[in-house]
Amino acid sequence: MTEWFGLKKTTPVPSELGFEFTIARSPRRRSISIEIRKAQVVVRAPMGAAQSLLMSFLQQKAAWVRAKISEQQQALSIQPEPHIYEQGSRIPFMDETLTLVLARGPRTAIVRIDQHLHLILSPRSRLSDDAQIRQLLSRWYQQQALNILTRKTTVLTRDMGLMCTQVTIKATRSKWGHCTSRGAIQYNWQILLAPEAIVDYLVAHEVSHLRHHNHSADFWALVASVCPTFKADRAWLKAEGAHLSL
Repeated sequence: MTEWFGLKKTTPVPSELGFEFTIARSPRRRSISIEIRKAQVVVRAPMGAAQSLLMSFLQQKAAWVRAKISEQQQALSIQPEPHIYEQGSRIPFMDETLTLVLARGPRTAIVRIDQHLHLILSPRSRLSDDAQIRQLLSRWYQQQALNILTRKTTVLTRDMGLMCTQVTIKATRSKWGHCTSRGAIQYNWQILLAPEAIVDYLVAHEVSHLRHHNHSADFWALVASVCPTFKADRAWLKAEGAHLSL
């Protein structure tokens, strides 16, 4: 059932667009936008926006919305097999493959030595505790992602004559990156599980949003100028992104 959300009541709204949606009104909002998360569509609108205006807006964006829904439904249907971590497990790290070494120590720590990732567990930890190992690996990847993506972003913004106010790292299945209107860029740390060319494409994509806050022809031309392989990289991320998980 498609629904209309006001401040105090919910009223059914018919949809002839080929997808269900809800309309969320806010007295603080000044513009109309569409949010799609987990294949669910929410139209955010000002309190006074007429229903006819919202339907017209949806009709203009209908093809894009349907494509996004299909993309997210496909991603949601792919549930990666949970990894089992043991001595000698192989872990992707951009263009490298690291070998996991499990050991005991006075305190928990992760140390990389060449192509080996030494995960040192305290005496109270179990070497077979996949959940704890995954949590520790996640923290290590997040720190690496912050360092690597900050460095790549700094270099590219300098070369392009742009400015990024902040780089942050987050884990989200709906987005690989996000650039705010204030010039801050957020990355999904799990991108480090992809080849480095894909990492570089993501950085080029988000940095280009510092100049163009849209996906216009000018935006893609700017991406192409710093990442000529962006079409293949983008296709790879769409096809394989759902499999990138620890």
